[in-house]
Amino acid sequence: MAFTQPLAEIRGHLRIRSLLARQCLAEFLGVFVLMLLTQGAVAQAVTSGETKGNFFTMFLAGSLAVTIAIYVGGNVSGAHLNPAFSLAMCLLGRFPWANLPIYCLVQLLSAFCASGATYVLYYDALQNYTGGNLTVTGPKETASIFATYPAPYLSLNNGFLDQVVGTGMLIVGILAIVDRRNKGVPAGLEPVVVGLLILVIGLSMGANCGFPLNPARDLGPRLFTYVAGWGPEVFSAGNGWWWVPVVAPLVGAILGTATYQLLVALHHPEDSELAQDLESAQHKVSDLETHAVQTLECKL
Repeated sequence: MAFTQPLAEIRGHLRIRSLLARQCLAEFLGVFVLMLLTQGAVAQAVTSGETKGNFFTMFLAGSLAVTIAIYVGGNVSGAHLNPAFSLAMCLLGRFPWANLPIYCLVQLLSAFCASGATYVLYYDALQNYTGGNLTVTGPKETASIFATYPAPYLSLNNGFLDQVVGTGMLIVGILAIVDRRNKGVPAGLEPVVVGLLILVIGLSMGANCGFPLNPARDLGPRLFTYVAGWGPEVFSAGNGWWWVPVVAPLVGAILGTATYQLLVALHHPEDSELAQDLESAQHKVSDLETHAVQTLECKL
């Protein structure tokens, strides 16, 4: 009891009452968890020469990281984790446009900081694998631990399309998962299903460029590698690839939102129509029961 009062006072002083500030803190932590777990899996695979991981373990870890990140901040910030998803929520009127740049900045900052944490965590492994020579291309490149780069065969146009389609599928899938008027997902299991969605996108669309689908997830780590020793080549590599995973996911979010709304969500019956349909169905059942009883009585 003697410690209860001081603890309550400390909690009262530390507690943040601003809703937006609480949302930003939860969003920051969610993105940090997502990025640290995702990059950690890639770093483990790359620095071990894929003896302690491969493309599947990397994709699986990224998918599970999304699930954990949503549980971390879902009921506080909405766990957007991605400027493309924040944009989709704004387009649907479920998130204030004024908060969009704030969320994007928080997500970008968190991705940058998480990249620093991954770098520190795997510093010795990076030095051992590269001999201290941090490169963006070549057999011992390590820049792809943090940001995405296109496959040698991938053009900018095809890469842009890849990210538009991939992000569009992501948004369509998430909107379907959270749509209570569609099939729906049991409450509390939405993060698990979103993780499965990320996994299937990675396994089906991950070969071209690693399916970033998230401007903050790519630009934040790229900025970190720029200042941490990889240099300006992180922006020039892949024919200036860096802007594609920043711009294309935003386009994909717009198209994905429009697609789900135009093909599914707009056609849900209104509450009044739904009630009328239920009442009509009940009347039909009642009429059938009455008719069956009358028929049985006549036979008897």
